[in-house]
Amino acid sequence: MAKKSVQKKETKNPSEATEKYKVTGSESTGFAFDRQNYKLLFIGLFLILVGFILMIGGGSDDPNKFSEDIFNFRRLTLAPILILAGYVVEIFAIMKKPKD
Repeated sequence: MAKKSVQKKETKNPSEATEKYKVTGSESTGFAFDRQNYKLLFIGLFLILVGFILMIGGGSDDPNKFSEDIFNFRRLTLAPILILAGYVVEIFAIMKKPKD
């Protein structure tokens, strides 16, 4: 196999050499997300956690007694809506492009 040699192109103007490596906008930090994306990610995570916390409980201490508390509005309606809203916010936070 023949080895390929890499030749370095010399530039006389130093600004010309750094010009091709310049990065503008939010990409200059090296992070994939902007500050607003991280805020939205944490808001979505908070909504998901609150939804799961609202689902906790409702059981009875006595195994021979049935508790109707598991069928209340908080556990059957509010908590799943919060969890789904949290996932929607997470998807939006990931897909949102940072401003330049």
